[in-house]
Amino acid sequence: METEKIIDANKQGRPLLTNDIKGNTKKLYIESYGCQMNLNDSEIVASILSENNFNTTQLLEEADLVLVNTCSIRDKAEQTIRKRLQKYNSVKKINPNMKVGVLGCMAERLKSKFLDEEKIVDLVVGPDAYKDLPNLLAEVNEGRDAVNVVLSKEETYGDVAPVRLNSNGVSAFVSITRGCDNMCTFCVVPFTRGRERSRDPESIIKEIQDLKDKNYREITLLGQNVDSYLWYGGGLKKDFEKASDIAQATAVGFAALLDLVATNFPELRIRFFTSNPQDMEIEVLHVIAKHPNICRYLHLPVQSGSTSVLERMNRQHTREEYMELIDTIRKIIPETAISQDMIIGFCGETEAEHQDTMSMMEYVGYDYGFMYAYSERPGTLAAKKMKDDVPEDIKKRRLNEVIHLQRNLSNANTQTYVGKTIEVLIEGTSKKSDQHWMSRNSQNYVTVFPKGNEKVGDFVLVKVEECTSATLIGKAVSAAQEIPFELIAGSR
Repeated sequence: METEKIIDANKQGRPLLTNDIKGNTKKLYIESYGCQMNLNDSEIVASILSENNFNTTQLLEEADLVLVNTCSIRDKAEQTIRKRLQKYNSVKKINPNMKVGVLGCMAERLKSKFLDEEKIVDLVVGPDAYKDLPNLLAEVNEGRDAVNVVLSKEETYGDVAPVRLNSNGVSAFVSITRGCDNMCTFCVVPFTRGRERSRDPESIIKEIQDLKDKNYREITLLGQNVDSYLWYGGGLKKDFEKASDIAQATAVGFAALLDLVATNFPELRIRFFTSNPQDMEIEVLHVIAKHPNICRYLHLPVQSGSTSVLERMNRQHTREEYMELIDTIRKIIPETAISQDMIIGFCGETEAEHQDTMSMMEYVGYDYGFMYAYSERPGTLAAKKMKDDVPEDIKKRRLNEVIHLQRNLSNANTQTYVGKTIEVLIEGTSKKSDQHWMSRNSQNYVTVFPKGNEKVGDFVLVKVEECTSATLIGKAVSAAQEIPFELIAGSR
């Protein structure tokens, strides 16, 4: 993901839980911060450690091993992690046998600094080294610090069946790519997660089948950039040195994978996240239009509405190209909701460039978005070559203007649902009332309605009676359990 998304699934900082496995004697306490990819990685870690004598626990004080899966996308995220590490170490003084480890992007970026300079952890493990955790723990138990932050060109964890952490039993993430080859000047992902590689489609289908067998109703295909997914039958692209070799290989791109998943699992609702504007092919849009079980929702990061800012960011699209893509989406799948990532106050941003962003937002009419003031990240090209010269007070003012505009756009979009009947999937009880269900429609809008005879995992038809800028509120008109997707999907 290009900017930090708070993970609702684990309440951002609660420990992640698995079922107890009989015979395991040690306790693992694991927290995950940042993007959906981090949560999926934590599920992989839990799976690996569950086969090495660890069950998870909600109680930090009883843990033998404490792991925090980290995010480096913004400075605020890193500061949050440091506060958590201070908490872990205060508990460790009471329980000296406890081991503490840092996983993920922050581990990759800071490497042995945690061990050598700050001495606040026992092990540091990068995103491609989770299979080495048992060996690293053995090193720690021998009294040695342990670190493995080697990035891989092949590792996809396709052979690891993730343990679903704090799952609602309804929706799950399925990773299809790792790493990123888009060298945006503001972004640390290529340096913390390595080069892009795609996962074997057979392993993807196998994982989804397992989720279906366990009665999951919705899956999200996940990657830093899902649209660049590309699998060659004989191996990864790098394995083919000649064009003739590539031509003879069986290639599967994202459109083909999406079509394969939707066709094989017509009873599942399919989402994907995140897309990159320059990589989205028109064929993907036609696949979405073809399959009613693919959700009408696209997360399409723009970062800025100004072509000149996009150039400085090394984004491989212009303002005009992005707007043309939006027009095409509206033509092929007009009922689609679109969300954005936006960085405000990037290096050299002028008032005119800021106004370009504002006008872009109005042109698209985004349903919702993730908006942040620019935060310089060490190691990026922007940090090395560009001056972070937009004053903080101007960044704050511009960010507030963007947030205010997005709130207005979101409110206008939710208003269009009032009086209409939509299909939703029940995910659980509403946070604000135990008498109401929380659900989502195809466009990813949270929908709340009074509980009846429905249950978690049911598809239900809901008539929307009112709304806020972020939530649809209504009442159930009938269960949609047996109603074909094509009769109810895409209503807006």
